[in-house]
Amino acid sequence: MAFPIPPWLNQYRASANSFLSQYEPLILLITPLFSLLIARILQSIFLVIHERGLKATIISFVMSAIKLVPGVKKYIDSEKQKIVDKLQGSSNRDGWRTELPKSGLGDNALVQMRDEKQKDVTWQGKCSGTVYIGGNENEGHFSLINETCSMFAHTNPLHLSVFPSVVRFEAEVVAMTAAILGSKEKVSGGQICGNMTSGGTESILLAVKSSRDYMKAKKGITKPEMIIPVSAHSAYDKAAQYFKIKLWRVPVNKEFRADVKAIKRYINKNTIMIVGSAPGFPHGIIDPIEELGDLASSYQICFHVDLCLGGFVLPFARKLGYPVPPFDFTVQGVTSISVDVHKYGLAPKGTSVVLYRNREIRKHQFVAVTEWTGGLYVSPTIAGSRAGGLIAGAWAAMISLGSEGYLENTKEVMEASKRIQKGIQDIPELFVIGRPDMSIIAFGSDVVDIFEVNDILSSKGWHLNALQRPNSVHICVTLQHVPVVQIFLKDLRDSVQTVKENPGPVNGGFAPIYGAAGKMPDRVMVQDLLVEFMDSSC
Repeated sequence: MAFPIPPWLNQYRASANSFLSQYEPLILLITPLFSLLIARILQSIFLVIHERGLKATIISFVMSAIKLVPGVKKYIDSEKQKIVDKLQGSSNRDGWRTELPKSGLGDNALVQMRDEKQKDVTWQGKCSGTVYIGGNENEGHFSLINETCSMFAHTNPLHLSVFPSVVRFEAEVVAMTAAILGSKEKVSGGQICGNMTSGGTESILLAVKSSRDYMKAKKGITKPEMIIPVSAHSAYDKAAQYFKIKLWRVPVNKEFRADVKAIKRYINKNTIMIVGSAPGFPHGIIDPIEELGDLASSYQICFHVDLCLGGFVLPFARKLGYPVPPFDFTVQGVTSISVDVHKYGLAPKGTSVVLYRNREIRKHQFVAVTEWTGGLYVSPTIAGSRAGGLIAGAWAAMISLGSEGYLENTKEVMEASKRIQKGIQDIPELFVIGRPDMSIIAFGSDVVDIFEVNDILSSKGWHLNALQRPNSVHICVTLQHVPVVQIFLKDLRDSVQTVKENPGPVNGGFAPIYGAAGKMPDRVMVQDLLVEFMDSSC
């Protein structure tokens, strides 16, 4: 049955046809398509501005336009290469092997390796972080780790039935680590679980991946976003790139701690997780974990705590009477924790632990493959095969030291840290950034160029970490530094005085590069510079 057309609709159609009849049919066809294209371009521009900010977007656009000028891009590339060459320093690959020797060297390979090792810098007591075990690398705890790794060098926990010893070691390392981080407390829920990984970055990657997939299953989030303080580790940037997660960096407060109110403003329907550190790598300051936990709980999102540095210090520092705020699974809202055993746990390099509040979250970490012709496959971490020797080394480190050993080590490290902090504060030209909660002390200056000071320290054999925003340097205190506190402070005072009396770049120093990178408005150019450096270094 035909329905009658209302008179007003006929009038509207006639009016529309009369109006459009004055235009070419092709124009009528192209116009809506062109409008859609313009709308899409505007949407993309607004998204870029929203993500990067108006200032950064304008700078990027201007720099891209400038590079189109003939000769400019070539000049910029030339200058970048000069900086890359500078960053590489004295690295010379002449004589490096590019193919197998025709005849094997046999045991002489060890002789050549010992010769090469002699070319490494003297790191004992001179490096920020880096080596956490105290003493000489051929005795004491070093010897224990070396022998353990050698004993289990050919084992692989992927083969559960072949190497049950290593499987047990991993389970016990995870359980012991969880215990010092609150798993035995009733408030933790009694379901803390986890796995060993190759380091803090992998632990963070797995925690982010598990949180993403858990929140997708729980809340149906398909466009995940993650919120981190600017002080959070760069591993979160890596995770965001790997797992296609939108990353929001939020400024810290005046005390250099995560700003809870600022983080709250970024939470939306796509937020899967927020992040806190205990302490943060740059300044050794603990974020307000309890407040962040409350925030995560109220929005029913995941909350990861980075304890890669603090996991084997803070629990024992608290027992020693240091004022340590809550930071572990006793805090409601914490869903995962990463903690490195190869730092203050004094295990061999390449050992970390990622922990979860319960198995429901951890299941999203695993990868199970059912359609492979090679058989059924399941793996708990990013790596398939894993070095059993490292797992065994972590177990040996923890068992050999015990709680009393970690208490004693923490006492020595914390006391050395306080002496260094006091010594820095006594140098008029320097100031300590924030109020360090642990064993990382960052310092800057309004009087001298702190990067020039760092260059002078480097000439004296020290290897500290250069920081930015604000320009500063930090030292991560380990057992290696306990006997050399006064030597470090003297060298620091002398370096400050040298720069004060003779300001200006040090020949062969990196101060000009760090200074320029910090002031360079086009951060994409800085990023390109880093990629070029890495590409030429690998």
